[in-house]
Amino acid sequence: MEVIRSATEMQARALAYKKEGKSIGFVPTMGSLHKGHLSLIDLIKEQCDLLLLSIYVNPTQFGVGEDFDRYPRDLDKDLEMCRTRGVDLVFAPESSEIYQTDASTFVIEDTVGKGLCGTARPNHFRGVATVCAKLFNICMPKVVVLGQKDAQQVVVLKRMIRDLHFPIKVVVGPILREPDGLAMSSRNAYLQTKQREDALLVYQSLQAAHKLVEEKGSNNVDRVKAEVLNVLKGGRHLRVNYVEVVDRESMRPETEIVTDRSMLAVAVWVDQVRLIDNLCF
Repeated sequence: MEVIRSATEMQARALAYKKEGKSIGFVPTMGSLHKGHLSLIDLIKEQCDLLLLSIYVNPTQFGVGEDFDRYPRDLDKDLEMCRTRGVDLVFAPESSEIYQTDASTFVIEDTVGKGLCGTARPNHFRGVATVCAKLFNICMPKVVVLGQKDAQQVVVLKRMIRDLHFPIKVVVGPILREPDGLAMSSRNAYLQTKQREDALLVYQSLQAAHKLVEEKGSNNVDRVKAEVLNVLKGGRHLRVNYVEVVDRESMRPETEIVTDRSMLAVAVWVDQVRLIDNLCF
């Protein structure tokens, strides 16, 4: 496995691979890898000739007062996990390789990223779209794999890829959960014992919603949201950011729950830790 730190070198290598007719499968990450990331690697390794993973904590997707400085970083551990999983290349640049000091060009998706996390975290998706556009141009993948846990981010990036004509196939990997149901996330490392107990209420609320829709046949959005909020109010450390039922492609609020179209999206604060999760009906 090779580790490349230079954007110029990475782009030259990607161009050379394309000329040789080799396809690149790409897993963009911010590091602090866990089994969820590894499942994404497994999902596309058979769909490409070379498997490339990026590790870069992107500053432009963090807002004022968010956790950029304390976001977990352990490059040596991440690289070892990549080696054991059969990754061919890791692109791990410094910020100076991604952003010029006078950078003034950004990518803005103006519709599907406006609600939900787009409301709670202004400029977050601008940062996500911009860094991914840069990474796609540097790494030149044929296939990119994204995780369903970040459902709105997936839709934003799919829209950007479509609208800007990136020749990239998108594969979406399912949410991977801890044995207790907590969706795997690098930010789970922040949680203390009591905080984690409250964080588990998110999954329990999704289960309650699933039971209401699938077993009791309800398609009433307000009733489902009320059921979720009723479960979440049991957390002493937990504050609700949003609970919404949306169309999973347009991210528009739904007036009723429709099978194979609707998604329940939840975001909470567990003290100072923000967690998201979702359930597709």
